[in-house]
Amino acid sequence: MKLMITGGAGFIGSAVIRLAIARGASVLNVDKLTYAANLANLSSVEAEAGYTFAQADICDAGRMAELIGGFQPDVLIHLAAESHVDRSIDGPAAFIDTNINGTFTLLEVARDYLGSGKAQAGFRFHHVSTDEVFGSLGSTGAFTETSPYQPNSPYSASKAASDMLVRAWGETYGLPVIVSNCSNNYGPFQFPEKLIPVVIGKARAGAPIPVYGDGSNVRDWLYVDDHADALLLIAAKGKAGETYNVGGRAERSNLQLVETICALLDARLPDAPRGKHAGLIEFVTDRPGHDQRYAVDCSKIERELGWRPATDLDTGLARTVDWYLAHQDWIDAIKARGHSGGRLGLHARAGAGS
Repeated sequence: MKLMITGGAGFIGSAVIRLAIARGASVLNVDKLTYAANLANLSSVEAEAGYTFAQADICDAGRMAELIGGFQPDVLIHLAAESHVDRSIDGPAAFIDTNINGTFTLLEVARDYLGSGKAQAGFRFHHVSTDEVFGSLGSTGAFTETSPYQPNSPYSASKAASDMLVRAWGETYGLPVIVSNCSNNYGPFQFPEKLIPVVIGKARAGAPIPVYGDGSNVRDWLYVDDHADALLLIAAKGKAGETYNVGGRAERSNLQLVETICALLDARLPDAPRGKHAGLIEFVTDRPGHDQRYAVDCSKIERELGWRPATDLDTGLARTVDWYLAHQDWIDAIKARGHSGGRLGLHARAGAGS
């Protein structure tokens, strides 16, 4: 397959590209290279004949038309997005620009490409989204593909809006679209502002490990390479007009997750100056609008496409901890670019500016 992948220098996008190249696909990686993008994530494939990179903004319609018309992909996998909830609380405008306006631009470019006569037979537009569009669950149940949308953060609202645009362009214009909604991803190469790398970094430094609220919020965790496998399967065999939920079937509360990571670090760093790493846990002011629980019913993709998560949470966490411990140079390079690691998402008072 020929895959045009937006946001391919990000955490999930780079995992998809590494796997796609390993499986013999040709890939055009389109990325603006904003703060969370990192071409170092793709150092293992940058010299491969099937890999091409273009630095470009998905809101630039002319550039997007040039790239899609020149590459002529079988599938456009749209992963480019602002994705950090705390950042969306402090500065929602970037999320509107990228996640909504950028998706609109790509849809229009794809529509023109489809009508140009250049499009590959069977071309599809695959939009990658999140389970956060569905809002928050109680103690039981799971999100299905038909769950109502109830986003509770600027991030999830912007993704919900982009999902609706994709659906509308499929229904109104006949654009062959697919949407997938995933649960929380984790694994190597994740930007250090997200929960799991934050915990590893703080614990390694002997610094307080922040846990929002009382740590009871529950997430379903999906190893990033399993998600990449699902996305490539959807690209190859998914049905236009359909939506697929992709989950890890691995629920755990935030506190349980942090305690598991601490135990893994205890085994690997037994001489840490402050002893047991769980002693570093510090409960901090909760995130405004913090969803209590997410859980994803991924039986549709399992039943129709034969996909299942291959990595259980304990195995995936161990791999992730080992990767971060072995790649301090990757982390240091990000810090050198100005990432402070400070707390975000506390500017949600009524009337407060961004």
